[in-house]
Amino acid sequence: MLLYDFELAPNPRRVRMFLAEKGIEMPRVQVNLRQGEQFHAQFMRDNPAMIVPALSLDDGTLLTETMAICRYLEALHPTPSLFGVDAKTQALVEMWSRRAEFEGFMAVAEALRNSVERFKDRALPGPRNYAQIPALVERGKARAAGFFEDLEAGLAGKTWLAGEAFSVADITAFVVVEFAGWVEVQPTPAQTNIARWRAAIAARPSASA
Repeated sequence: MLLYDFELAPNPRRVRMFLAEKGIEMPRVQVNLRQGEQFHAQFMRDNPAMIVPALSLDDGTLLTETMAICRYLEALHPTPSLFGVDAKTQALVEMWSRRAEFEGFMAVAEALRNSVERFKDRALPGPRNYAQIPALVERGKARAAGFFEDLEAGLAGKTWLAGEAFSVADITAFVVVEFAGWVEVQPTPAQTNIARWRAAIAARPSASA
């Protein structure tokens, strides 16, 4: 297997944290998105979606969605489980993973990609060009702040989002909080549940992956 990665991008970081939690090592190739390496002809042939992370399997199959990659690795390496061990925790992991992606990650990306000059006509990643919509910047920031309110409430009385076990939902939400700093949105000082949880994840070795 070969992982197409970019050290500075948030989605590849989610996979690297997942790998670190599992104790999995694999070769990686850096695709420098800031220098436009996703547009190089060879990469576009190998990965028509033109995104990272992407996992190339030994049989030539290419997996290009972060959660698809993590689910594949979970099936190969089920211990420790990062997707839940029973029906309830699996459902909670799925619920919080989706909320973190749709309400958090996409909100931050909306604010970032519609405001930064280098994303002009590249407001969405992938093979097609889309113009920026400046009005989405403030909406994205507001959505991210709203997600932090929900995250604070969701962590009340719990160590981790899905209960007592650390999961892929915690990885995604943690990366969202870190990513939100790129658009100058952060949890408030009053959101102490997030602060406690964030510090606990930052102390894990996987946080530096």
